[in-house]
Amino acid sequence: MHSRALLFSLRSLLLGLALLLPLGAQAPERFLDLPRGPGDGPRLVVFNPEVYNIRGLAAVRERGYLDVPGLTVVGVYHVRQRDSFEASRTFVKEKGLDWFRFHAVSGELSAANVFGKNPCTPDFEAIVQKADGAIFFGGPDIQPSLWHEKTHLLTVIEDPSRHLLELSAVFHFLGGAQDRKASPLLASRPRFPILGICLGFQTMNVGTGGTLVQDIWTQIYGKSFVEDVIALGPERWHNNPFKRLHPMEKLMSYNFHSLKLLGQGLFIRDLGFRAADHPRVLSSHHQALGRLGRGWVPIATSRDGKVVEAMEHAQFPHVLGVQFHPEHPQLWETEPRWRQRPEDPPTSYHALLEGTPPSLAFNQAIWKWLGQKIQEGRAR
Repeated sequence: MHSRALLFSLRSLLLGLALLLPLGAQAPERFLDLPRGPGDGPRLVVFNPEVYNIRGLAAVRERGYLDVPGLTVVGVYHVRQRDSFEASRTFVKEKGLDWFRFHAVSGELSAANVFGKNPCTPDFEAIVQKADGAIFFGGPDIQPSLWHEKTHLLTVIEDPSRHLLELSAVFHFLGGAQDRKASPLLASRPRFPILGICLGFQTMNVGTGGTLVQDIWTQIYGKSFVEDVIALGPERWHNNPFKRLHPMEKLMSYNFHSLKLLGQGLFIRDLGFRAADHPRVLSSHHQALGRLGRGWVPIATSRDGKVVEAMEHAQFPHVLGVQFHPEHPQLWETEPRWRQRPEDPPTSYHALLEGTPPSLAFNQAIWKWLGQKIQEGRAR
């Protein structure tokens, strides 16, 4: 009788939840609520699973750079984000990407609870317990109020709910200066790999108590006009200034510039590159790291040393943040379709990397490193 009553109560609860949904609506998928079986393969969580990010992952998997047999990728997002991710679900279905799943988070987040235990804490715990790595992708500007700074006129806040989710995730995973007594979740899995890309890189810094420079050209270089930025030269461009002068031309919004690799950081220590190497990377951002958050060690900068381009974590050895874009699917395409200036002949991102060794190998190596660490962590 007791089990029948319990079953009846469970069915009643599910029916009640269904009645709360709009007609024809379905409850958001929560893949990480499912138990993980001993025969399940490795899992990679990616925040903000928009179509561009899924396409980039598909490209590095198809080319064998992210070579993880049996990998399931789980796209995590907050239900209050700007994107509903319906286009992503359609893309996954149409492309037959049976390795991709979704996990919707709905816990209430605010500036008051983002850097501490909150209603999303169980989701963050599930990620560390049930997945084998995570990626934070690129995106729009973080609201500066979250690091106690006024908002610059050139800062554009578009998706505050996304930032609250991802900043809180970083704080839960790594800990931060906001509460030094809080125990990071990675303390239980210290070799759990995390990759932060562009906005994800900046989120890692703010989430651990750091700050951002809200506009590179005005605040670092003191330039207020596009023509003066162009005069700085391409090694100091972090997006393409010609795009602003010639909006009707088919110019790429990104810029390629080279890196200065530092000390015995991951790129030199683990990936085999040298301090004398200056790989080119694809860049599109107007903000940069300010004060470093808790635990970070810079491992690459711009050639003039003014902008941190990559960092690793001092406590957790497989946590890497990069300010550039190794995930862009067009890095691997050879069709000449892009120009930086109106007078340039069309070229491809792939050709620009291939023509400046070891740039192509450097961008590929980041994905090979991540895949290796996912498999190593799963094997333990």
